[in-house]
Amino acid sequence: MKVLVIGGAGYIGSHVVKALLNDREEKHEITVFDNLSSGLKQNLFKEAAFVEGDILDYPALKKAMEGCGALVHLAAFKAAGESMIVPEKYSVNNITGTLNILNAAAETGLKYFVFSSSAAVYGEPAYLPIDEDHPKNPTNYYGFTKLEIERFLGWYDKLKGIRYAALRYFNAAGYDPEGVVCGLERNPANLLPVVMEVAAGLRPEVKIFGNDYGTPDGTGVRDYVHVTDLADAHVRALHYIVKNNRSLAVNLGSENGISVDEMVTAARKITGQPVPSVYVERRAGDPAKLVASSKKAKEFLKWVPRYSDVDTLVKTTWEAYLKNKK
Repeated sequence: MKVLVIGGAGYIGSHVVKALLNDREEKHEITVFDNLSSGLKQNLFKEAAFVEGDILDYPALKKAMEGCGALVHLAAFKAAGESMIVPEKYSVNNITGTLNILNAAAETGLKYFVFSSSAAVYGEPAYLPIDEDHPKNPTNYYGFTKLEIERFLGWYDKLKGIRYAALRYFNAAGYDPEGVVCGLERNPANLLPVVMEVAAGLRPEVKIFGNDYGTPDGTGVRDYVHVTDLADAHVRALHYIVKNNRSLAVNLGSENGISVDEMVTAARKITGQPVPSVYVERRAGDPAKLVASSKKAKEFLKWVPRYSDVDTLVKTTWEAYLKNKK
């Protein structure tokens, strides 16, 4: 099948491209469509075609989509804090851009759509672990855009027959264990890249927001899923919607919480670096614990995370940082 991977030069997108190229069930012809605003040429594969373009450029998007049977959409702005300050940026890119993608898909006859959604659609946890039936009350504008896109997908399924998989990521982390994909994210804000930057001497210390939560070590607990496990789920989701001709929305998490202190401790052990850290005040709105139920992904996609333990997350990320230091 010819598959368009929108955002395929980015951190998650490049791992998805690798997984599609290595798909044992079906051979795919891959085209990456990316404006390189956050994606890297370093993350492109010679086996995949590349079109430099923006999802706000409808003619370019439509042209890239012609002849494709499926697409994977990973081209969203994702900084939750920024989305509360400049919502217009997120409206234009995430919502208008996705409507362009959906309209181009309808116009070109594309039938299968794998969407990079987020656990941010749920908001504050009403119960744990969070399953797909959990109330959806986003607490930031980024999460709102993801939830709205899922609703658009539901309508285009009904009206245009576009089958979709909405994959609600929890915390993506780690790097390709084979070391093929190792382009680092620009201006990372997530915990593990920040820890690695401290270990690499690029930042002075890790700020840990709160150590008085009701968790075993007092620091916040989150569900981290390795990016290679995420990529595997995208391939499985594409197979599912093609074979079953039906849409689905599933959580992608490891179901195991890792605390901030656990992550920092593992980083010290694996990198051999001191990784200085300091406790600071909690951030407003940060829950003590967030973990997923991935029961549906296991049931429908036969998906089981293989790389999402803390040591593998840290080790593969550190190896990517070391490669980029050379």
